[in-house]
Amino acid sequence: MRMTPQRQLVLDAVRELRHATPEQVCQHVQRTAPTVNITTVYRTLDLLERLNLVRHTHLGHGAPTYSADEHEHVHLVCHRCGRVEEVPCDLLDDLAGTLRQRFGFDLDGSHLALSGTCRDCVNAGGTA
Repeated sequence: MRMTPQRQLVLDAVRELRHATPEQVCQHVQRTAPTVNITTVYRTLDLLERLNLVRHTHLGHGAPTYSADEHEHVHLVCHRCGRVEEVPCDLLDDLAGTLRQRFGFDLDGSHLALSGTCRDCVNAGGTA
């Protein structure tokens, strides 16, 4: 596949934004290339994901977010405030081992979001 200027702009936007919806990527790209539309961004993200250059994660309801493939971690998403924390994938090693042993399932923790309540919201007296 040829890396066209539009594809490079989309990839650069994903890398710069770290976690971004297709709409956010499109807005970022349009600062430099106003003629790039959302359809082009969606097609490009799909292609870049098939090439293992980006990956998507569902952090909750709504559009997926995209990040660069080398940006691997587990996402912790707070139900109350919406904060997204990043933690190392190796924190799931015990769970991954159990899943592999009991079910023959190989967990991809870098494509995972866990929902709960962040420390600040718990300390403020709530668990959503």
